[in-house]
Amino acid sequence: MRQKFSSFVIFGAILAETIVFSALASQFASVENLVNVALSIAVIGILAVGMTFIILTGGIDLSIGSVAALAGVVAAIVTQHTEIASLGFAAALGIGLASGAFNGVTIAYFRVPPFVVTLAVLTIARGLAFIFSGGRSIGNLPESFGRLGKLVFLGIPFSVWLMILAFALGWFLLRHTTFGRYVYAVGGNAEAAFLAGVKTKAVLFQVYVLNGFLVGLAAIVLASRLGAGVPNAGLQYELDVIAAVVVGGTSLSGGRGSVISTLFGAIFIGVLNNGLNLVGVDTYVQKIILGVVILLAVLADRFNRPD
Repeated sequence: MRQKFSSFVIFGAILAETIVFSALASQFASVENLVNVALSIAVIGILAVGMTFIILTGGIDLSIGSVAALAGVVAAIVTQHTEIASLGFAAALGIGLASGAFNGVTIAYFRVPPFVVTLAVLTIARGLAFIFSGGRSIGNLPESFGRLGKLVFLGIPFSVWLMILAFALGWFLLRHTTFGRYVYAVGGNAEAAFLAGVKTKAVLFQVYVLNGFLVGLAAIVLASRLGAGVPNAGLQYELDVIAAVVVGGTSLSGGRGSVISTLFGAIFIGVLNNGLNLVGVDTYVQKIILGVVILLAVLADRFNRPD
């Protein structure tokens, strides 16, 4: 019931900001701009699906933006040397899966706090991205590398369809599989879940591997849209992603939330950023507003949390 109420609130907030921005900027409600909003949240949305699983277990991943940048750089390097974009994209997925596996092993089996592990990986991945790229963007790639970022199906960018697929996958896993029930159980009370026979360490490991896969997918979309491997891509993506998950009503303490609520949260953040840009709000002021929104969402979660 509490989760349904949170979804209702965020849906109402999206409706309210849509009405306000439509009144302040005539071009906001145009079909072209709405497609732009969807395109702008495609990468964030894919990343937010994985982050939802992690936060449901009571964890966090600060490394997603840096790993996405590293995966994009590696994809560009492989494509540049082989002239086969699919091999580059496969390498990007490999980087994502490897980072997810490393995070999962270190957090689940060595019991290092997720904040510490993913902060370290954030720094390492960003450093490797700059080392591998020589500190510059890797361009002059085959046309096939950027084709995914330009592809449109039924009037909607293909990257948006990938985001929808990611949300559908996340919804199915959480709502209709034993794995999804275990994710909620671990986040709600890991000790009780363990005593009930849940292999909590394995669940945590699998959650971070799933997140790594989605980071690799997001990296492919981002690099293809940029048409290059950019070492400083994905800067502060973790902020927007965590904001989408938290604003959507997923509890930072774990055990409560949903992928559908995260989708609403991503839409809210996308509409907010787009609307503020159209009405000419300063970039730095936008960051302040986003920070206030995150704080309000966390406070709401704190007050709604059962004692």
